[in-house]
Amino acid sequence: QVQLVESGGGLVQAGGSLRLSCAAPASISSIDSMAWHRQAPGKQRELVAIITSDGYTNYQMSVKGRFTISRDNAKNTVYLQMSSLKPEDTAVYYCYARIFDYSGSAYTYWGQGTQVTVSS
Repeated sequence: QVQLVESGGGLVQAGGSLRLSCAAPASISSIDSMAWHRQAPGKQRELVAIITSDGYTNYQMSVKGRFTISRDNAKNTVYLQMSSLKPEDTAVYYCYARIFDYSGSAYTYWGQGTQVTVSS
């Protein structure tokens, strides 16, 4: 079982910034896409941003221009830099990774979630 370890959540005022980090084990050598999802109370989990192994990124429309996803392949780590935060960004943020095993089969893994709360 692959564990993704998240960090960086917290409480911030509207307009502020936070950076989330998510690290996969160093032993993993074939990570395909990595992403951040979020789930607000009473709502479905939704994709926030995704980055492929070759650096292609895509964002949910509501965060474009405010959030930046990046990754450090040497550290098996994905980041989400969040700026100009709004109260509606309040949610539990989950890291996601799609990983290939030695046979070429793909598996998806999730982090434990980190709370982001934006006060107005």
